[in-house]
Amino acid sequence: MPNIKPVSDLRNYTDVLNEVREDSPVYLTRNGRGEYAIIKLKELDRLKATIRLLSNLEEGEKSAREKGWLSAQDVEAKLGL
Repeated sequence: MPNIKPVSDLRNYTDVLNEVREDSPVYLTRNGRGEYAIIKLKELDRLKATIRLLSNLEEGEKSAREKGWLSAQDVEAKLGL
């Protein structure tokens, strides 16, 4: 179950930060609406890496659609295998 708290709970920020776990962020609301999420830096780094990977995969797929796919033999030849 998500850990949701009003942003006013940050007055006791140490208590809020102690509740943050990897894969279990604390969500903060303002005026009853979701506004912020507090996550561990390790999780942020993982999310950024995932976004970069997905972006690179999308770029590669776009290139393959525009320029054509390479066969396994073509890849081996380019790599000198």
